[in-house]
Amino acid sequence: MNTLAHLFDTSPNWLSHTLSHTSSVLPETTTQLADGTHIARIANGVLWLTPPADRENPNREALIVSAGVHGNETAPIEVLNGLVSELLAGAWPQACPLLLILGNPPAMAAGTRFLNVNMNRLFNGAHGKTEYAGLPEAERARFIEEVCREFAAKHSGLALSHYDLHTAIRPSEQERFALYPFVPGRLVPSAQCAFLLEAEVGALLLQHKESTVFSSFSSSQLNAESFTVELGKVRPFGQNDLQRFSGIEQALRRRFFGAPAPRAQTPEDLTVFEVVHEVLNTGPGFRFHVPDDVSNFTLYPPGTVIWEDGESCYRVGAEPEAIVFPNREVPVGQRVGLMVRARSKSQAG
Repeated sequence: MNTLAHLFDTSPNWLSHTLSHTSSVLPETTTQLADGTHIARIANGVLWLTPPADRENPNREALIVSAGVHGNETAPIEVLNGLVSELLAGAWPQACPLLLILGNPPAMAAGTRFLNVNMNRLFNGAHGKTEYAGLPEAERARFIEEVCREFAAKHSGLALSHYDLHTAIRPSEQERFALYPFVPGRLVPSAQCAFLLEAEVGALLLQHKESTVFSSFSSSQLNAESFTVELGKVRPFGQNDLQRFSGIEQALRRRFFGAPAPRAQTPEDLTVFEVVHEVLNTGPGFRFHVPDDVSNFTLYPPGTVIWEDGESCYRVGAEPEAIVFPNREVPVGQRVGLMVRARSKSQAG
């Protein structure tokens, strides 16, 4: 049996196989490429790939790359699937250990963000909360954490990076941007800024506290250099213009086979934002004065009232502030949006 058939049966590629087995419990299976690369299909949508022991790993790194944690964010899934197909076809030699994850296959097959609960709020142990007991997405988040821990432990001598790839329903004044999870005292390495620029990601938002998203788990629990990367607009499978995603595709491919960066990058070219205020739903009487259709990173001038509730009121400060992730339809106590401000580019790291 050839490698493709061993991993994916009669399916033509990883994505097709993943979508065809959303209700199946697949046993782990392993195979090896002609060049000695070892591939393990750990579970549906999860591949662990290890290059031969004698192959040079120039960047001394191991990579976790995930997509499809939200099932309708299809372009990064297609990009990752294409890179796997290239690797299996022998288009280039893999240089570093890879853990590749398609996060939520049932939601991917259904073409929805999630089926029961937003899976990207179930990491850092949140999957164990009572309200999520028995939900498949909570079990999937728990399993993914477990596999990531195993991968990190196996490759503890290497620098670990994690890129969780997304697209957005809401338009954005910054088409491609990344979020850097909060870890006390940690600064963004210049090499990571350069990688984002290579991937045509021009803006970086520094998170202000630990959260329950996937990249926050890998950052705080695995000591990875982790990023949630927003790459453009949500579209159904087959309707993405993948040319618009060529930056992330080329940057990941280069990292996968260990080539040097194609040209010098200047981290100072990255626009860095920091959170200046978190908007929370304070309960009855809460009024959010941001339109439902506003784009991410829309700027508001000083003095603009963003929200009020009868007792409190938030106005933009002395400098303009931008809104990110506005969503008034959240339960009491949860985040309605973030007010952010651009900082000096030289402060990124």
